[in-house]
Amino acid sequence: MASLNHPGDLKYSKTDEWVRVEGDEAIIGITDYAQDQLGDIVYVELPWASGENIALEGKFGDIESVKATSELMSPLSGDVVSANEELKEHPEYINDYPYEKGWMVRMKLSDPSQLDALLNADQYLEYLQGR
Repeated sequence: MASLNHPGDLKYSKTDEWVRVEGDEAIIGITDYAQDQLGDIVYVELPWASGENIALEGKFGDIESVKATSELMSPLSGDVVSANEELKEHPEYINDYPYEKGWMVRMKLSDPSQLDALLNADQYLEYLQGR
């Protein structure tokens, strides 16, 4: 786990999603730890159409790897602005670049105070060590 990357400028959920805040929008993906646990990712299903409302801790997609299929749970509530269309053809970006090309959805936040419940990088690493 020591070699995994968890940037200090992001927020993290206990369900292994990361959040990058840009103004009143959030970009969401899965953490380096999560992609490492899943193994090679072969498919991702996301809300491809903008405008879909996602609830806090609601399912916003599925991710399939050679090991398993898992639900993606939203660490925030809001409306989808866009999904990463490149993941349709290149789901491996999630493995290779989880915080850059592997982002999943961009949403307009409905309640920015929900960010306060997320973990910073140090808290997330401490949480992982306790698993």
